[in-house]
Amino acid sequence: MKKTNGVMMQYFEWYLPENCKLWKQLSKNAAELNKKGFTALWLPPAYKGQAGKSDVGYGVYDLYDLGEFDQKGSVETKYGSRDEYLKAIDDLHANGLQVYADIVLDHMIGADEQEIVEAVQDAEDDRNREVSEEHKIKAWTKFTFPGRKGKYSDFIWDHTCFSGVDFDARTKEKGIYNFEDADWSENTDKENGNSDYLMGANVDFSNPRVRRHMIDWGHWYLDTTHVDGFRLDAVKHIDSSFYPDWLYLMRVHYGAEFFSVGEYWNGDLSVLQNFISATGRCMSLFDVPLHFNLHHASQSNGEYDMSKLLDNTLVAADPALAVTFVDNHDTQPGQALESTVQEWFLPAAYAVILLRPQGYPCVFYGDYYGLDAREGRNIQPVIDIMLKLRHKNLYGIQRDYFDDSSVVGWTMEGDDEHKNSGLAVIMTDKTGGTKTMNVGAVHKGEVWKDTLGNCKAEVTIDEDGNGEFVCEDGSCSVYIKK
Repeated sequence: MKKTNGVMMQYFEWYLPENCKLWKQLSKNAAELNKKGFTALWLPPAYKGQAGKSDVGYGVYDLYDLGEFDQKGSVETKYGSRDEYLKAIDDLHANGLQVYADIVLDHMIGADEQEIVEAVQDAEDDRNREVSEEHKIKAWTKFTFPGRKGKYSDFIWDHTCFSGVDFDARTKEKGIYNFEDADWSENTDKENGNSDYLMGANVDFSNPRVRRHMIDWGHWYLDTTHVDGFRLDAVKHIDSSFYPDWLYLMRVHYGAEFFSVGEYWNGDLSVLQNFISATGRCMSLFDVPLHFNLHHASQSNGEYDMSKLLDNTLVAADPALAVTFVDNHDTQPGQALESTVQEWFLPAAYAVILLRPQGYPCVFYGDYYGLDAREGRNIQPVIDIMLKLRHKNLYGIQRDYFDDSSVVGWTMEGDDEHKNSGLAVIMTDKTGGTKTMNVGAVHKGEVWKDTLGNCKAEVTIDEDGNGEFVCEDGSCSVYIKK
């Protein structure tokens, strides 16, 4: 269960060095992360990928190998060994931090053997349209895990566990091959006609053996790691009937509620809402529409209508199930979904997710520690200030002022329980200016200042609780009691 005014960090980015040291780094930094104000960490996939210690974790090979077996050219994963992973989780727990594991169940890559399978090739842009007759292909679909030798599980994956692949090893031709008697699920996103297939050997969730094995594995993972929740990868590519049942059984096994958030990459709010309904509200979703609003605002050279910054977002429509974020490992420079929020707009973007009570904010590792692919992006000092404000000031009545195409803001009045709480946020994507905003008559006569230091002018609150707050060109300011 997430904590009040909680904040998670995505504790990785795509281009971390392949030095197997992330788990050790986590253990070392656990106390500091708690001190800074983080309450939970989303960790990268911890199991062996098909590229061994070069794999970020999404090219899943063996879900049971957490850096323990000599497979795919290494014992350790990119982030370290099984023992280091489990120690890192223990150290995070000891410092009051929750841990969310990245769960990738959609596909597997790097099979140990090939099999002859009857398949039909489908069009790349329309998976409902066949472009070949049924024919035999040679597919990488048999996973025997010789390095693990049956430890933890003797389940062998073969072609009956999958519904398709993207490569015919016999002809050396790439394509989307749908196996005989294993139709694509209709309960997935409609991108490319049907989004069941994503990559590698596509797991067939209609197979009862597969579902049973996924339950067994989930129980083993919870018992082994004692994580507090899941980040669920690529949920739009998985039959929507799977996760409600699976998460229910995981929660029963866990013995308590735990947090889960799905990655459903679609900028259309109605699509996310339909998925939430179809899955019985069993998980939160990342607010992809908000990310795109922030991205477009940063790219629009001052022409974005800031009054619409929260329009058609999940956090506005369903804040209880919205995980808000600015960027992540998929949107960072060089990645397939690249849609990076420009650096100049990052303070405003983080104010939107950290200094509003709606939603569950997720800070990106690359924005906090810097990106190898873009030096200078690190805005850790700004995020640190906002984390403190979130825990100390973000209480009481909220008033929004999204009433101008350029200069917008909001206030939190604070409450008696949290001394000197309350704040006022003002931002613009263009020319700076002033905005009269109310922080509550309880603050009359107080002098407020910009804790980010972007505006030197101080604001005196009048007897009605109003203040004339200021922001500079293309900037964001956050005012609190002096």
